[in-house]
Amino acid sequence: MAQGLTPETRDRVLKAARELNYKANYFARMLNNKRSHMVGILSSDLSEGYNAGLLTAIERQLIESNYLYFVSSHYWNEALIRQRIEVFAERGVEGLILINTPIDAMPHLPVVTIGHWDDKLPISRIIFDNERGAKLALEHIHGLGHREIAFFKGHASSSDSASRWKGFEETAQALNVTIRPENVIELVRIEEGLNPIREGYIAAQQLLESGVPFTALMAFNDLTAIGAINAFRDAGKRIPEDISVVGFDDVKMASVFQPSLTTVLQPLTEMGTMAAREILAGIENSSPAVRNVVVQPKLIVRQSSGPVPGR
Repeated sequence: MAQGLTPETRDRVLKAARELNYKANYFARMLNNKRSHMVGILSSDLSEGYNAGLLTAIERQLIESNYLYFVSSHYWNEALIRQRIEVFAERGVEGLILINTPIDAMPHLPVVTIGHWDDKLPISRIIFDNERGAKLALEHIHGLGHREIAFFKGHASSSDSASRWKGFEETAQALNVTIRPENVIELVRIEEGLNPIREGYIAAQQLLESGVPFTALMAFNDLTAIGAINAFRDAGKRIPEDISVVGFDDVKMASVFQPSLTTVLQPLTEMGTMAAREILAGIENSSPAVRNVVVQPKLIVRQSSGPVPGR
């Protein structure tokens, strides 16, 4: 041990280390103090929008707390989810943050999820109130006089799809708005789920080709809303004079795209920070509490929504 070295020997060792540019082995240090100060982050993908917003906030909080992290994607592949979690454990992570990621068994690590998966496992969750967000969005469009309304329904694999759709259905019923099946398009992933703008473009084309009238679109998220606006414009439609469009999430692009996007604010920075703090608390506490933290939405009204044509 270094404490047993004479001053002369210690100085020679330190001099040799400097000359050889010696770096202490990280994993050797980890074995010595039984701590890695590492967190594994598993996300559906790392594309623009929702996931990127959360990851930025998580990263900042972990850096401030002097933690390292591994980040990986699974692209909705169940085998890859299991494999990535195993690899994280092999690398010595002390906790996991799962973004829009389902798991069927509890890892032997503290876990925090962001998303609406089932509550059978003892996992802390950061949950966005999608039902209220959908209610705010549909009430806004209804208040502008729209009654013929189209919808983009989220992917079946997304953790937010069911709760968001439930909010739209219940609010439509309360407002006496009929949801026509012909005006509901369930999104389909293309290019391994990395091109939501293209998904929205294709879905909007399907709506237009159906011939069923609509004056407003409630999109599943902001990027599919932007894709839809591009498709509507290419078809000669004006936004919002002919069709109003409402997104969901309030990603950075929503405020700079033209027309700027009316959307439901999902506070991604706040949610990512919460998730990072929750996992750090779980790591530092030998008996971490399991919590469900519910985050509330806010409607952001911009240029893409307006009165029903003729009003």
